[in-house]
Amino acid sequence: MTTATLARRAALAPMLVLALLAGCSNHELYSQLSERQANEMVAVLRSAGIEADKKAQEGKFSVLTSKSDFSQAVRTLNAQGYPRESFDSMGKVFKREGFVSSPLEERARLMHAMSQEISNTIANIDGVVTARVHLVVPERNPLLDKPQPAAAAVFIKHRPERNLSGQISQIKALVVNSIEGLAYDNVTVALFPAEGMPADPSLAPAPKGAPAASDSTQARSASIALPLLAGGAAGALALGGGGLLWWRRRSPHPALAMNAPAVALAGPRPMPVPAALRRPAGKK
Repeated sequence: MTTATLARRAALAPMLVLALLAGCSNHELYSQLSERQANEMVAVLRSAGIEADKKAQEGKFSVLTSKSDFSQAVRTLNAQGYPRESFDSMGKVFKREGFVSSPLEERARLMHAMSQEISNTIANIDGVVTARVHLVVPERNPLLDKPQPAAAAVFIKHRPERNLSGQISQIKALVVNSIEGLAYDNVTVALFPAEGMPADPSLAPAPKGAPAASDSTQARSASIALPLLAGGAAGALALGGGGLLWWRRRSPHPALAMNAPAVALAGPRPMPVPAALRRPAGKK
């Protein structure tokens, strides 16, 4: 492997690390939420095995999750009816913005306020995901002998594991006693089960011959560990390439480096003895 190849790989290593970090960054699911609703949504996502967190900004909150869990998080929240619809209160609906209001505006505000109040009450029933109440209350005409009857339609989306069929009569009675002149038979209650919790892909059965994960925690830990190992390998590659470049610059000429071990193994040469100190052969 040449020095130029190592240098190119060392230059690409930081880009690979940045790409991995970008893939692990959080994405915003919903914003402009209250703290209570943000906490509930984070709790729902974490209960489904999806990592989520909240962020506060100017008195409002946002729910964040990773890019890989974005679509799964949206389906999970929609199945549970999140984000919740904010119901208007009586004071908000009847807030005057001008000096004079027409009778039509006053009546529209009254119908909307009554609908919102009843919907908010039904939404507090255990198992109800969302509820809407539509009212039809005709104006009383003094010229008519028989006034037109009022009617109400109640839409309820409930959790699939909860059966609210046995509470329809109670829901009807609640609506009838909230609207003046509303007959029991003129109230329609429609129940719709919500979608179930989306299945976690990590919990799907493994194919034959493949090792099955013990639980979703181990599968998620493995998915988190893979980017970390890749980042560590990229960092080690960058350090190795830089170290090799430094060693090549600091090392002596290749010919001297090859002869250096031979000189070291030969050891120091003995110093020559002067001729005056040499003894003739055969004399002691």
